[in-house]
Amino acid sequence: MSQTLSSLYIHIIFSTKERIPFLDQSIRFRLWQYIAGICKNENSPALQIGGTSDHIHILCNLSRTISLQTLVTKIKSESSKWIKQISPDYNDFHWQSGYGAFSVNPGETEKVTEYIRNQEQHHCQRDFCNELRLFLQKYNINYDEKYLWN
Repeated sequence: MSQTLSSLYIHIIFSTKERIPFLDQSIRFRLWQYIAGICKNENSPALQIGGTSDHIHILCNLSRTISLQTLVTKIKSESSKWIKQISPDYNDFHWQSGYGAFSVNPGETEKVTEYIRNQEQHHCQRDFCNELRLFLQKYNINYDEKYLWN
């Protein structure tokens, strides 16, 4: 094949450092827009971004020209710098060091989009820690609980 073709839908999840609820309603929509711009600039368009006060979900179509790790690093570093410029209230803002990333079947993108859109309602029933554990179990990812939250 003389051409490189790909279609990689990725569901990315990460938290604020120590799950501090920095992401209040006043900043979320603007932050989601900013992160969507980062994804677009990296040719990895975001289909949906959402979350709650302490974590974020991103569904994107990962470009064939960037690694997942590079994309997540750019999202975290650029959005962290941006949010700290908004107000002194965010001077201590940081993202956690790790992240979860899960492949999504192209036929399931609408289902994942809805899941991300409904984060507020979803988290009335389940907290972030339990949500992440369920993803790890669903995708058969081995993990050590003592390293999961630091």
